[in-house]
Amino acid sequence: MFPGGGQPDMQQLLQQAQKMQQDLMAAQEELARTQVKGTAGGGLVTATVNGAGELLALEISPKAVDPEDTETLGDLIVAAVRDANRAAAELASRTMGPLAQGLGGGGGLGGLGLPGM
Repeated sequence: MFPGGGQPDMQQLLQQAQKMQQDLMAAQEELARTQVKGTAGGGLVTATVNGAGELLALEISPKAVDPEDTETLGDLIVAAVRDANRAAAELASRTMGPLAQGLGGGGGLGGLGLPGM
């Protein structure tokens, strides 16, 4: 219901929707530019991802490389990437959460295709 039982101002609603869409696009662009890191093995492996969860870099300390135990190295890589993606999801939640409130959501962004959401 609208105050006074009147109709909503469609022009105003369209302007609000356009502003929210612009804000959402700006936040997504910011996330794509922002880098976060995750580590494993006490820093033996470091993964860098952007706020959208794309893997940008992977640093492996020579101390982590044991030709006789490549399984542990693989586990460290997976753990570092997961840690970085967790950090990216937290960043996305902090960045996009206020925008979701404006979309009528309860803080979640279901259906917007953001990492970790």
